[in-house]
Amino acid sequence: MHFTKVKGILSPKNGMNLYRGCTHGCIYCDSRSTCYQMNHKFEDIEIKENAIELLKDALKRKRKKCMIGMGSMTDPYIPEEIKLKHTRKALEVVSRYRFGITLITKSNIVLRDLDLLKEINEKTKCVVQMTLTTYDEELCKKIEPNVSTTKERFEALLTLRDAGIPTVVWLTPLLPYINDTEENLLGILNYCKEAKVYGILCFGIGVTLRDGNREYFYAQLDKKFPNLKEQYIKEYGNSYIINSKNNTKLMKIFHEFCEENKIEHKPDKIFVYLNEFEDKTEFEQLSFLD
Repeated sequence: MHFTKVKGILSPKNGMNLYRGCTHGCIYCDSRSTCYQMNHKFEDIEIKENAIELLKDALKRKRKKCMIGMGSMTDPYIPEEIKLKHTRKALEVVSRYRFGITLITKSNIVLRDLDLLKEINEKTKCVVQMTLTTYDEELCKKIEPNVSTTKERFEALLTLRDAGIPTVVWLTPLLPYINDTEENLLGILNYCKEAKVYGILCFGIGVTLRDGNREYFYAQLDKKFPNLKEQYIKEYGNSYIINSKNNTKLMKIFHEFCEENKIEHKPDKIFVYLNEFEDKTEFEQLSFLD
């Protein structure tokens, strides 16, 4: 890993990434794409050493409270976070200035900061987004080798549920000929039902491949799924959107399951929910006055 100083930390939509690069090793990772212009080795994590001071300054200056997003490009709970605690420090700042937080992760390390997540959620709003792709534990370890397994993430979702922290699941990607099966889909959906997630984001059964992540993905197929790369090249060529042949059938199952179990599954509604700021202390004060 290496350290760098940056000029700003929040995007125009109030998102931030404290790190650049990742060591999770997920074979399909879009963040490897050349369009993101990462000028260092992907596994050589770049740490934005002045990020916390920049965040403090940005939140002090904001005239209107809002939701702060974390993890759109790099998981805030990569293994390096255990020692560095940048994510925890950022959560402390968000809590101090009474902003909301939503973060995306694949790691049960998120539970280390359960105290802060609860603290934020008591004052404003905290939503944890968890990616789940592969119900089978052994297959999960092949696809996402250096991160919490799906069962471990599910157990984290249960803990968050019991703590009153709302959750959203990203059910993506489901890779053609690997995990695009009804059994896999239903296994994850039943986890979501038990965890009482607010919503599930699934944009289709398949994966997207750009220059950069396509090459890495194919190299990993060669190592872990012999002869499958040739199948992909034959069917999809250099297409960006790779749709599974099971897409129609599985998406029907997905939508019907969510409807039956009252789980939000419309992306636009979920994104509105994720971006809606709440001031719970103000509500409590008004209730007390009434």
